[in-house]
Order: sequence, then structure tokens, then C-alpha cells
Amino acid sequence: MQDVGGKMQQEIVISGFGGQGTLFAGQLLAYAAMDSGNHVTWFPSYGPEMRGGKARCTVIVAGKEIGAPLVRRPSAAIVLNIPSMEAFEPAIKPGGVLVVNSSLIPQKSERDDIRVIYIPATDMAIELGNARMANVICLSALVEATGVVSLEAVKQALQDHLPERHHKLLGLNYEAMDRGAALIGN
Repeated sequence: MQDVGGKMQQEIVISGFGGQGTLFAGQLLAYAAMDSGNHVTWFPSYGPEMRGGKARCTVIVAGKEIGAPLVRRPSAAIVLNIPSMEAFEPAIKPGGVLVVNSSLIPQKSERDDIRVIYIPATDMAIELGNARMANVICLSALVEATGVVSLEAVKQALQDHLPERHHKLLGLNYEAMDRGAALIGN
């Protein structure tokens, strides 16, 4: 992270399989950051498969204009599956944050220069009654751990940008976010 105009520039990767909501979580973070007055880029990348293939996105949040949306050494990452852990755990900058979906990733990080947060997100989401909530559980943990935006900003972005037909899921999303955020002891 670097100081940019009084605010820290944060470069975040969210990665998993298609269908795990990686792109949605990134969009939600981008909207929350933008609605909070930051400069933002959101850059998706995914395989040709609709579900089960690779899916990831990069979100950069800064206090001033962002030169390029490319990130080689993210300051934080959410990894939702083993291939994502293998790809991004080594890439995180020293002092960064890694949020690991420990329901699907049994291995532990060997790094001692980053903060690693293990969350059984898929198990927690199933407990809530919807396995697709694992992404927002991890996102809320990342937001609490990094302070990139407030949890309230993420909730507001969800309400403001979620299509009307999905508003019935707002309460469940908020509960998932609260549970993920509660796991972080700052």
C-alpha cells in the first residue's frame, strides 16, 4: 500500500471458481469505494466457462486518479479455492492481508510477513442457508481487516446497486457480512 493524496492506495485481488461470486464481490467493493469518494478500478478476468472455470477480479482503491488497472503485487487478496491460494498467496506484498476460504482450502500459508485470515466461509454460508454467501463473508472480513472502506459503505452499496429482483436477499447478505466482520479482531 502506498500513500496517495492522504489516502492509502489498496490493490485487492478476489479469486476463485466461476459461480463463487468473485466478480460480484469485487463490484460490490468497487461501488462502496466509489460511493465513499475514492477513485476506483475494477478489472475482471475469467475463463470461457460460465461456472467452474477461473474467475478473478482486481480492485484498486485510491485517493487520486489511478494510472493503470494492472496489479502484480496486491496489498490484499481473497482466495476462495486452492488454485487461487497457490497463485496469489506468494504475490501479496509484505504487510498485506490474505483472506482464505478455509472450507475449501486446507493448506496454511507459510508466510510470516503478511496477515492471513482463515475463514470457513463456505461452511458459514451453508449454515446461513445459502452457500453463495461465502463471497460476502470473506469480503466483509477483508474490509474489516484492511479498512479500505467501511462495512456500512459495503452494505449501502449492496442496497443501492443490487438489482431490485434480488432485494429479497439483502437481509441474508447483511447477516453474512456481519458474521464475516465479527471474525476480525483488529
